[in-house]
Amino acid sequence: MKSLIRLRMSAHDAHYGGELVDGARMLGLFGDVATELLILNDGDEGLFCAYDNVEFLAPVYAGDYIEAVGEITSVGNSSRKMKFEARKVIVPRKDINDSACDFLEEPIVVCRATGTCVVPKDKQRK
Repeated sequence: MKSLIRLRMSAHDAHYGGELVDGARMLGLFGDVATELLILNDGDEGLFCAYDNVEFLAPVYAGDYIEAVGEITSVGNSSRKMKFEARKVIVPRKDINDSACDFLEEPIVVCRATGTCVVPKDKQRK
């Protein structure tokens, strides 16, 4: 089971100089992906318990389009192990003009993570 969301990083997401987006924003996207996966799998939002590993691999800037994907890799009685990847798929081209953008033929992986979520037995509906 997989989930995917895509959205544009806004000026509001930029936290550092040069319109750099805080890496924690990727973890927020992974949380949204995890919630959807739990709803699909269990009929409940569940709880995100922990990240086992997080790798920030490339910078993200305001104006970039990020695609966050995730999948459940293991199902226990109440735990669900997941893996996530965030990819930059569209980038602004301010060198051309203020509204130019390029869709990247090869997405740039900006973050990877693995983690564990829990759906209590009494809340599982599937």
